[in-house]
Amino acid sequence: MNYPKKICVINLFLFIFIKLNKNEIKICICTIGKSENLYIKEYISHYKNYGVDKIFLYDNNDINGERFEDVIQDYINDGYIEIINFRGKLKKQFIAYRECLNNNYKKYNYLIFYDIDEFIYLKDTKSLKDYLMRKTFDKCQTIQLNMVAHTDNNLLLYENKPLFERFPKKKINRMEALKSIIKGNIKIDITCIHNLNKKLKSCNGFGQFNFKEKYIIFTKNPDFKYYYIDHFSFKSTEEFINKLNKGCAVFGKDTSIILKKIGWYFSTNEITLKKINFIENYTNLNLSNYKRKIEFIKYNHDKSKY
Repeated sequence: MNYPKKICVINLFLFIFIKLNKNEIKICICTIGKSENLYIKEYISHYKNYGVDKIFLYDNNDINGERFEDVIQDYINDGYIEIINFRGKLKKQFIAYRECLNNNYKKYNYLIFYDIDEFIYLKDTKSLKDYLMRKTFDKCQTIQLNMVAHTDNNLLLYENKPLFERFPKKKINRMEALKSIIKGNIKIDITCIHNLNKKLKSCNGFGQFNFKEKYIIFTKNPDFKYYYIDHFSFKSTEEFINKLNKGCAVFGKDTSIILKKIGWYFSTNEITLKKINFIENYTNLNLSNYKRKIEFIKYNHDKSKY
Protein backbone atom coordinates (compact mmCIF):
# COMPACT_ATOMS: atom_id res chain seq x y z
CA MET A 1 0.00 0.00 0.00
CA ASN A 2 1.33 3.45 -0.93
CA TYR A 3 0.91 6.07 1.80
CA PRO A 4 0.82 9.81 1.00
CA LYS A 5 4.21 11.44 1.42
CA LYS A 6 2.86 13.75 4.15
CA ILE A 7 1.79 10.78 6.32
CA CYS A 8 5.19 9.12 5.84
CA VAL A 9 6.93 12.31 6.97
CA ILE A 10 4.67 12.55 10.04
CA ASN A 11 5.32 8.90 10.92
CA LEU A 12 9.06 9.40 10.54
CA PHE A 13 8.88 12.46 12.82
CA LEU A 14 6.93 10.50 15.44
CA PHE A 15 9.43 7.63 15.27
CA ILE A 16 12.36 10.01 15.82
CA PHE A 17 10.48 11.79 18.61
CA ILE A 18 9.80 8.52 20.43
CA LYS A 19 13.42 7.40 20.04
CA LEU A 20 14.67 10.72 21.40
CA ASN A 21 12.24 10.56 24.30
CA LYS A 22 13.53 7.11 25.21
CA ASN A 23 17.03 8.47 25.39
CA GLU A 24 16.25 11.76 27.10
CA ILE A 25 16.83 10.35 30.58
CA LYS A 26 20.10 8.94 31.85
CA ILE A 27 20.38 6.20 34.47
CA CYS A 28 23.39 5.08 36.47
CA ILE A 29 24.06 2.44 39.10
CA CYS A 30 26.16 3.02 42.21
CA THR A 31 27.40 -0.24 43.72
CA ILE A 32 30.23 -1.61 45.82
CA GLY A 33 31.79 -5.05 45.44
CA LYS A 34 34.27 -7.40 47.03
CA SER A 35 35.16 -10.89 45.71
CA GLU A 36 32.47 -10.63 43.03
CA ASN A 37 34.47 -11.60 39.92
CA LEU A 38 32.37 -14.77 39.49
CA TYR A 39 29.17 -12.73 39.19
CA ILE A 40 30.01 -9.25 37.93
CA LYS A 41 29.61 -10.00 34.21
CA GLU A 42 26.10 -11.39 34.68
CA TYR A 43 25.19 -8.31 36.72
CA ILE A 44 26.56 -5.86 34.13
CA SER A 45 24.93 -7.69 31.23
CA HIS A 46 21.56 -7.68 33.00
CA TYR A 47 21.52 -3.92 33.57
CA LYS A 48 22.99 -3.06 30.20
CA ASN A 49 20.14 -5.02 28.60
CA TYR A 50 17.70 -3.00 30.72
CA GLY A 51 19.16 0.27 29.41
CA VAL A 52 21.35 1.53 32.28
CA ASP A 53 23.83 4.08 30.88
CA LYS A 54 26.69 3.74 33.37
CA ILE A 55 27.80 1.70 36.37
CA PHE A 56 30.04 3.20 39.04
CA LEU A 57 31.71 0.22 40.66
CA TYR A 58 33.49 0.78 43.97
CA ASP A 59 36.27 -1.80 44.20
CA ASN A 60 36.27 -2.87 47.85
CA ASN A 61 38.52 -5.91 47.42
CA ASP A 62 41.46 -6.58 49.72
CA ILE A 63 44.66 -4.76 48.75
CA ASN A 64 46.13 -7.94 47.28
CA GLY A 65 42.78 -9.51 46.40
CA GLU A 66 41.15 -10.13 43.04
CA ARG A 67 40.72 -7.30 40.53
CA PHE A 68 37.58 -6.49 38.57
CA GLU A 69 39.78 -5.51 35.62
CA ASP A 70 40.66 -9.17 35.11
CA VAL A 71 37.11 -10.01 34.00
CA ILE A 72 35.44 -6.77 32.82
CA GLN A 73 38.26 -4.84 31.15
CA ASP A 74 36.23 -4.57 27.93
CA TYR A 75 33.42 -2.74 29.77
CA ILE A 76 35.98 -0.45 31.40
CA ASN A 77 37.65 0.32 28.07
CA ASP A 78 34.38 1.39 26.43
CA GLY A 79 33.50 3.61 29.41
CA TYR A 80 30.44 1.67 30.53
CA ILE A 81 32.05 0.80 33.87
CA GLU A 82 34.00 3.25 36.02
CA ILE A 83 36.08 1.65 38.77
CA ILE A 84 36.58 3.67 41.96
CA ASN A 85 39.37 2.45 44.23
CA PHE A 86 38.09 1.51 47.69
CA ARG A 87 40.45 -1.43 48.07
CA GLY A 88 41.25 -2.48 51.62
CA LYS A 89 38.68 -0.13 53.17
CA LEU A 90 36.31 -1.54 55.80
CA LYS A 91 32.68 -0.64 56.53
CA LYS A 92 32.59 1.91 53.69
CA GLN A 93 29.32 1.19 51.86
CA PHE A 94 27.62 4.39 53.08
CA ILE A 95 30.74 6.41 52.21
CA ALA A 96 30.81 4.94 48.69
CA TYR A 97 27.10 5.61 48.13
CA ARG A 98 27.36 9.19 49.40
CA GLU A 99 30.36 9.88 47.18
CA CYS A 100 28.65 8.39 44.15
CA LEU A 101 25.51 10.42 44.78
CA ASN A 102 27.41 13.68 45.36
CA ASN A 103 29.42 13.20 42.17
CA ASN A 104 26.52 12.22 39.92
CA TYR A 105 23.15 13.45 41.18
CA LYS A 106 23.21 16.38 38.72
CA LYS A 107 24.44 14.26 35.80
CA TYR A 108 21.79 11.51 35.86
CA ASN A 109 18.00 11.55 35.97
CA TYR A 110 17.93 8.39 38.10
CA LEU A 111 20.51 6.72 40.33
CA ILE A 112 20.13 3.07 41.37
CA PHE A 113 21.73 1.70 44.55
CA TYR A 114 21.67 -2.10 44.15
CA ASP A 115 24.26 -4.68 45.22
CA ILE A 116 25.87 -7.13 42.81
CA ASP A 117 23.50 -9.90 43.91
CA GLU A 118 20.38 -7.80 43.19
CA PHE A 119 18.71 -7.92 39.76
CA ILE A 120 15.71 -5.75 38.89
CA TYR A 121 12.68 -7.45 37.33
CA LEU A 122 10.05 -5.53 35.33
CA LYS A 123 7.27 -7.76 34.05
CA ASP A 124 5.86 -5.51 31.33
CA THR A 125 9.01 -3.92 29.88
CA LYS A 126 12.71 -4.57 29.39
CA SER A 127 13.53 -0.86 29.28
CA LEU A 128 14.21 0.93 32.56
CA LYS A 129 13.92 4.22 30.69
CA ASP A 130 10.41 3.44 29.47
CA TYR A 131 9.49 2.35 32.99
CA LEU A 132 10.92 5.36 34.83
CA MET A 133 9.48 7.86 32.34
CA ARG A 134 5.92 6.87 33.23
CA LYS A 135 3.74 9.77 34.43
CA THR A 136 2.89 7.82 37.57
CA PHE A 137 6.40 8.54 38.93
CA ASP A 138 6.30 12.32 38.35
CA LYS A 139 5.82 13.14 42.05
CA CYS A 140 8.00 10.32 43.41
CA GLN A 141 11.46 11.15 44.69
CA THR A 142 12.45 7.52 45.20
CA ILE A 143 11.01 4.31 43.80
CA GLN A 144 11.32 1.39 46.19
CA LEU A 145 11.04 -2.19 45.01
CA ASN A 146 10.73 -5.29 47.17
CA MET A 147 13.42 -7.93 47.10
CA VAL A 148 12.54 -11.58 46.50
CA ALA A 149 14.96 -14.08 48.03
CA HIS A 150 16.22 -16.91 45.85
CA THR A 151 16.96 -20.07 47.83
CA ASP A 152 20.21 -22.07 47.71
CA ASN A 153 18.36 -24.73 45.67
CA ASN A 154 19.96 -27.18 48.14
CA LEU A 155 23.29 -26.81 46.34
CA LEU A 156 26.27 -27.29 48.60
CA LEU A 157 29.02 -26.30 46.14
CA TYR A 158 29.63 -23.63 43.51
CA GLU A 159 28.92 -24.42 39.85
CA ASN A 160 30.08 -22.32 36.93
CA LYS A 161 26.61 -21.47 35.62
CA PRO A 162 24.43 -18.32 35.60
CA LEU A 163 22.65 -17.46 38.85
CA PHE A 164 19.19 -17.62 37.31
CA GLU A 165 19.93 -21.12 36.05
CA ARG A 166 21.35 -22.43 39.34
CA PHE A 167 18.86 -20.87 41.73
CA PRO A 168 15.39 -20.69 40.15
CA LYS A 169 13.53 -21.33 43.41
CA LYS A 170 12.28 -18.32 45.36
CA LYS A 171 10.87 -17.98 48.84
CA ILE A 172 8.24 -15.29 49.17
CA ASN A 173 8.27 -13.92 52.71
CA ARG A 174 5.52 -11.75 54.17
CA MET A 175 7.97 -8.96 54.92
CA GLU A 176 10.62 -8.24 52.31
CA ALA A 177 13.34 -5.60 52.33
CA LEU A 178 13.28 -2.72 49.86
CA LYS A 179 15.93 -1.07 47.72
CA SER A 180 15.81 2.42 46.22
CA ILE A 181 16.01 4.15 42.87
CA ILE A 182 16.42 7.90 43.46
CA LYS A 183 15.68 10.79 41.11
CA GLY A 184 18.53 13.06 40.07
CA ASN A 185 18.95 16.63 41.35
CA ILE A 186 18.14 15.47 44.88
CA LYS A 187 20.90 16.17 47.38
CA ILE A 188 20.55 14.02 50.49
CA ASP A 189 22.60 12.39 53.22
CA ILE A 190 22.28 8.63 52.75
CA THR A 191 21.32 7.12 56.08
CA CYS A 192 20.27 3.57 55.15
CA ILE A 193 21.08 1.19 52.28
CA HIS A 194 17.41 0.19 51.97
CA ASN A 195 15.52 3.42 52.53
CA LEU A 196 18.14 5.97 51.46
CA ASN A 197 16.50 8.81 53.34
CA LYS A 198 13.16 8.66 55.17
CA LYS A 199 12.38 12.33 54.41
CA LEU A 200 12.00 11.68 50.68
CA LYS A 201 8.65 11.03 49.03
CA SER A 202 8.84 7.31 48.32
CA CYS A 203 6.53 5.24 46.18
CA ASN A 204 6.27 1.60 45.16
CA GLY A 205 6.72 0.07 41.71
CA PHE A 206 3.31 1.37 40.63
CA GLY A 207 3.96 4.95 41.72
CA GLN A 208 1.68 4.67 44.76
CA PHE A 209 2.45 6.54 48.00
CA ASN A 210 1.14 3.75 50.20
CA PHE A 211 3.97 3.33 52.72
CA LYS A 212 3.14 4.58 56.20
CA GLU A 213 6.00 3.10 58.22
CA LYS A 214 8.41 5.62 59.77
CA TYR A 215 11.47 3.69 58.58
CA ILE A 216 10.61 2.19 55.22
CA ILE A 217 12.87 -0.85 55.14
CA PHE A 218 10.00 -3.31 54.88
CA THR A 219 6.46 -3.03 53.58
CA LYS A 220 3.46 -5.09 54.63
CA ASN A 221 2.06 -5.17 51.09
CA PRO A 222 4.93 -6.28 48.85
CA ASP A 223 4.45 -6.77 45.12
CA PHE A 224 5.93 -10.01 43.79
CA LYS A 225 4.30 -10.04 40.38
CA TYR A 226 5.16 -6.98 38.36
CA TYR A 227 8.14 -5.08 39.78
CA TYR A 228 10.67 -6.49 42.23
CA ILE A 229 14.34 -7.35 42.75
CA ASP A 230 15.65 -10.90 42.36
CA HIS A 231 17.99 -11.28 45.33
CA PHE A 232 20.70 -13.97 45.20
CA SER A 233 22.03 -13.34 48.68
CA PHE A 234 22.86 -16.97 49.54
CA LYS A 235 23.72 -18.92 46.37
CA SER A 236 25.22 -22.31 47.33
CA THR A 237 26.28 -23.09 50.91
CA GLU A 238 29.93 -22.78 49.84
CA GLU A 239 29.33 -19.34 48.32
CA PHE A 240 27.32 -18.23 51.34
CA ILE A 241 30.29 -19.12 53.58
CA ASN A 242 32.65 -17.18 51.31
CA LYS A 243 30.33 -14.20 51.66
CA LEU A 244 30.36 -14.51 55.46
CA ASN A 245 34.16 -14.76 55.56
CA LYS A 246 34.71 -11.64 53.43
CA GLY A 247 32.70 -9.51 55.87
CA CYS A 248 29.91 -7.00 55.42
CA ALA A 249 30.39 -3.68 53.59
CA VAL A 250 28.48 -1.94 56.39
CA PHE A 251 29.39 -3.82 59.60
CA GLY A 252 32.64 -5.60 58.68
CA LYS A 253 33.29 -9.01 60.26
CA ASP A 254 31.04 -8.60 63.28
CA THR A 255 30.25 -12.04 64.75
CA SER A 256 26.76 -11.05 65.86
CA ILE A 257 25.94 -9.89 62.31
CA ILE A 258 27.36 -13.14 60.88
CA LEU A 259 25.14 -15.18 63.22
CA LYS A 260 22.11 -13.13 62.16
CA LYS A 261 22.93 -13.81 58.52
CA ILE A 262 23.16 -17.54 59.26
CA GLY A 263 19.77 -17.30 60.95
CA TRP A 264 18.36 -15.59 57.85
CA TYR A 265 19.98 -18.27 55.68
CA PHE A 266 18.28 -21.09 57.56
CA SER A 267 14.95 -19.25 57.72
CA THR A 268 14.95 -19.07 53.91
CA ASN A 269 16.62 -22.39 53.03
CA GLU A 270 16.12 -25.98 54.16
CA ILE A 271 18.12 -26.85 57.29
CA THR A 272 20.26 -29.95 56.79
CA LEU A 273 23.07 -31.49 58.82
CA LYS A 274 25.36 -31.31 55.77
CA LYS A 275 24.94 -27.55 55.54
CA ILE A 276 25.43 -27.06 59.28
CA ASN A 277 28.64 -29.12 59.34
CA PHE A 278 29.90 -27.36 56.22
CA ILE A 279 29.39 -23.92 57.76
CA GLU A 280 30.93 -24.97 61.09
CA ASN A 281 34.03 -26.39 59.40
CA TYR A 282 34.74 -23.22 57.42
CA THR A 283 33.76 -20.56 59.95
CA ASN A 284 34.73 -22.12 63.32
CA LEU A 285 31.28 -21.19 64.62
CA ASN A 286 29.22 -23.40 66.91
CA LEU A 287 25.83 -24.08 65.33
CA SER A 288 24.60 -26.71 67.80
CA ASN A 289 21.31 -24.80 68.17
CA TYR A 290 20.49 -25.61 64.53
CA LYS A 291 21.38 -29.27 65.09
CA ARG A 292 18.90 -29.34 67.96
CA LYS A 293 16.34 -27.77 65.68
CA ILE A 294 16.79 -30.62 63.20
CA GLU A 295 16.35 -33.16 66.00
CA PHE A 296 13.21 -31.33 67.15
CA ILE A 297 11.77 -31.34 63.64
CA LYS A 298 12.61 -35.03 63.23
CA TYR A 299 11.10 -35.87 66.63
CA ASN A 300 7.81 -34.12 65.79
CA HIS A 301 7.74 -35.76 62.36
CA ASP A 302 8.25 -39.23 63.86
CA LYS A 303 5.71 -38.50 66.58
CA SER A 304 3.08 -37.56 64.01
CA LYS A 305 3.29 -41.06 62.51
CA TYR A 306 1.73 -42.62 65.59
